[in-house]
Amino acid sequence: MSEEILINVTPQETRIAVMEQGVVQELHIERNTSLGLVSNIYRGEVCRVLPGMQSAFVEIGLQRAAFLHIADILECGADSEKTIQEVLHEGQPLMVQVIKEPIGSKGARLTTQISIAGRFLVYLPQQQHIGVSQRIGDEAGRESLRERLLKLLPEDRQGGYIIRTMSENAGDSELLADVEYLHKVWSNIQAASRDAPKRSLIYQDLSLPMRILRDVVGEQTERILVDSRETCQKLLDFAEHYAVGAVSRLELYQGERPLFDMYNVELEIEKAMVRKVELKSGGYLIFDQTEALTTVDVNTGSFVSGRSLSDTIFKTNLEAAQSIARQLRLRNLGGMIIIDFIDMEEEAQRDAVLEELRKAVAKDRVRAGINGFSALGLVEMTRKRTRESLAHILCETCPACQGRGELKTAQTVCYEILRELLREARQFNAREFRILAAQNVIDLFLDEESQSLANLSDFIGKPISLQVETQYSQESFDIVLL
Repeated sequence: MSEEILINVTPQETRIAVMEQGVVQELHIERNTSLGLVSNIYRGEVCRVLPGMQSAFVEIGLQRAAFLHIADILECGADSEKTIQEVLHEGQPLMVQVIKEPIGSKGARLTTQISIAGRFLVYLPQQQHIGVSQRIGDEAGRESLRERLLKLLPEDRQGGYIIRTMSENAGDSELLADVEYLHKVWSNIQAASRDAPKRSLIYQDLSLPMRILRDVVGEQTERILVDSRETCQKLLDFAEHYAVGAVSRLELYQGERPLFDMYNVELEIEKAMVRKVELKSGGYLIFDQTEALTTVDVNTGSFVSGRSLSDTIFKTNLEAAQSIARQLRLRNLGGMIIIDFIDMEEEAQRDAVLEELRKAVAKDRVRAGINGFSALGLVEMTRKRTRESLAHILCETCPACQGRGELKTAQTVCYEILRELLREARQFNAREFRILAAQNVIDLFLDEESQSLANLSDFIGKPISLQVETQYSQESFDIVLL
């Protein structure tokens, strides 16, 4: 399918939308105040070793210490029986690479197995293995690419490689240029690491637009629209050396309307912020995101055009499967995902929905796995999480409900206040008590709960006054002793 890439640049942030047939499929956002960390290499310092978890915390100069598990340490490969305390100790300097952004309250995740991405190859300087992307067709095609690269490399080659999908259509000269570039980058990293102090950055990955040019742009990409003259020129310079095929597709957007408005991307971003996703058929999805997992609930809504109830449910689930895969990419939802499709009695229908979901997820550039229907009729799947979701980048926890998604009713808050007043009256001998609360709560005390307030005032033998605080949320209140 034809693909367009839209790059919107402002002094504060860069936003990129990947379009397919005019529909947004992926969103990437990077702010200048919090640039992406994945693939960055640091000279870290081990600050704590945890034998019980076979892991360690490493300081790399970020707000929180980063996490390193024994499975991600080069010396502790699959055949090694070494323990974490045998290879690491507190205060030890260590070259590490970020493989997962800090997410929520968790620090970044690290590895000592360095990899450097080029356009066609990923260089593994500490290993000798040559692997091929699983996305490349059949086994014969993968083996052919492996043999081709081995013939191009010198016999005394240093390091291993992973052959990326882009290499299928690359010429020998392009592959060799990639090899030369990657070796040069590694030499620079080694030189920088010798002089770098502990807890410092020694290699930073490319900017977001250049990473998109390197990792996303392919034969299916028709054009790349950039609304910044400076960024467009930088991308042209980069493409001339490392992505020649992209040069002719790069265009400077000079339209009067903002680029993301022109292609309805702003509207898609707004839609990706809400729980409910409408389906064209009249059905809808409900997304609920927690720290550990995401749940998706499928509903028929107003869709009644099937020949029978069973047919209506089946068609809704098929449409939902495609929409869910797209929403996971748009929202960048990762970790464990539980999908509650509408119950289907026929095994053939369940298999068809599962196959539709697998086909839709196969388009994803992020690794995902589908486990099928569980005994409870839920589909369990995983999607690799390397950075914050779109909602976590653009939103923050609601100060009124603290992320619950619900507020206590004004009546509930009134009763909390009455109980607190009774406690205060028993502890303190005040002349008067004053309630400070939101307008809705005060209105309730003046109307439906006025008798309750009067009864309490009589019981404690002290006057109670009311004061509206416009800055208070519905759940907030204070009791002032006068």
